[in-house]
Amino acid sequence: MIDPASQQAAFDLLAHPSTYGGAKVTRMDTHAAAVFLAGDRAYKIKRAVKFPFLDFSTVPLRKAALEAEIEANRPFAPDLYLGLVPIVRRNSGLFLGGAGETVDWVLKMRRFDETQTFDHLAAAGRIDVDLAAALARAVATAHTRAPIVDAKMWIAAVGEYIAQNDVAFREMPDLFPARDTASLTEESNEALARLRPLLQARGAQGLVRRGHGDLHLGNIALIDGAPVPFDALEFDPIVAAGDVLYDLAFLLMDLVERGLAAQANAVLNTYFIASRRAEDIEALAALPLFLSLRAAIRAKVTASKGEHADGAKRDTIFKEAKAYFALACRLITPRPPVLIAVGGLSGTGKSVLARGLAPYIMPEPGALVLRSDIERKAMFGVAETDKLPPEAYTPEVAQRLYHTLTDKAGRVVAAGHSAIVDAVFSKPAERALVEQAARDRHVAFHGLFLDADLATRIARVGGRVNDASDADTKIAQSQEDYDLGNVEWHQVDASGTPEQTLHTARVLLR
Repeated sequence: MIDPASQQAAFDLLAHPSTYGGAKVTRMDTHAAAVFLAGDRAYKIKRAVKFPFLDFSTVPLRKAALEAEIEANRPFAPDLYLGLVPIVRRNSGLFLGGAGETVDWVLKMRRFDETQTFDHLAAAGRIDVDLAAALARAVATAHTRAPIVDAKMWIAAVGEYIAQNDVAFREMPDLFPARDTASLTEESNEALARLRPLLQARGAQGLVRRGHGDLHLGNIALIDGAPVPFDALEFDPIVAAGDVLYDLAFLLMDLVERGLAAQANAVLNTYFIASRRAEDIEALAALPLFLSLRAAIRAKVTASKGEHADGAKRDTIFKEAKAYFALACRLITPRPPVLIAVGGLSGTGKSVLARGLAPYIMPEPGALVLRSDIERKAMFGVAETDKLPPEAYTPEVAQRLYHTLTDKAGRVVAAGHSAIVDAVFSKPAERALVEQAARDRHVAFHGLFLDADLATRIARVGGRVNDASDADTKIAQSQEDYDLGNVEWHQVDASGTPEQTLHTARVLLR
């Protein structure tokens, strides 16, 4: 075991500018590591510590932990983690790299602007729905690379997390009311019992993986204009494991807690589009438990930090812990789902309305949007913005498309989540199909049919860039001859701004 004085010498080496050719050095410390920022690189060393949940007390253990950190982060940030460098002793002095007796190890990383982490961006109001969507695509890609793990141990651990939270909350009744704690624990255990077969099936499908484990906004950075999750949890493979939607739930919860509802909904919808996993629809049933558990764990961890703080800082931390706890209690009892259909000819603004409306449709983080243009592209196995040939728009394909859309919408609401179906719905039979899906699942249905004059529709269709729709001005013109039949849905004047259309729709839905 390395003694403290020997590791202090390593810290002194890493803190000295001469180690990096004279570059300025900035040091950052945690309870288990120290990071030294120099030039365009960062160097991380594990502390010689031993806790109940981790052991870095020897050089081999610290090296193994750093290797595990590289492995854990490879799916999420493959270009950020550059490898291990030894600290060696030569001629009674310590050096970073080269020949000599190895006395410790450091992780060499590509440095990024510390002010560009997503918690800072959120505080500055710089996370818009486009950036949120880019983040969702990055997470979806990483999840495809994440290694599959045995689901049994993780499912068992979920029950342990609920029990551990209960103990922690009961020890602090001034922060966490006993009645609310009892209710949260009971409802969480009931949800886990109900969901256990689903989680086991997800494990059999290979959807329980070694994920990030700590996917909150502070562990995501904007690097070269792209979101990059980093600092994945490495010290406990069980804690880092989970259903891919449980991994995503930390990010969704963090956005919801910060009041970024539109961004949270954009992450959910974009993740589903990017993943193209039909089986994730049924897993929406687990999302309330996943979100609530993430918030509850955050409440517990935050409260423990407050116990070691003083004065105003302590009060601020405890206030934050109470907010997470309240969120956990809210998320475990989601509101009933609804099924909404948004119809209208090309250029009326259906997709803009559906995206704008989704964050307001409970349960959190808002409705799943099923867009016909995207679903059609998925049917033919092409990217969102790839143009399809005419044979993809035959009546037979349209019939299959509407059955697929309504089947998925029915599965979404059956899982307890809300859905918005975005399609033209020009035929009475298409409208009847989606209405029947709601009746079959015993959920409320709302139909919105948008209308705008031809000139407005043509202008909107002609102005589209990088959009999933293949509709052009010729198609918009041809739709003027459609016989819509008797439209019994709410008629919405969509000739104004998107904000006006959204306001009208929300008033109608109330």
